[in-house]
Amino acid sequence: MSQTEQILQMLKRGPVTPMDALREVGSFRLASRILDLKKQGHNIITETVHRKGKTFAAYRLIEPKQQLETQ
Repeated sequence: MSQTEQILQMLKRGPVTPMDALREVGSFRLASRILDLKKQGHNIITETVHRKGKTFAAYRLIEPKQQLETQ
């Protein structure tokens, strides 16, 4: 399974941070894999996280059912 496919599986479980992707998949380029998934048509949002004086991105997959509920 490719890193992109593995990250998609992670996103289906919940938000993914760069450290999550590094730890679970060995990916140093989460943003690039997220872009690949977006190009495939997946609706992924980026959230900014502030923790312990650090700022980083967390990515969340929005399923079609969730899209309807938020409209």
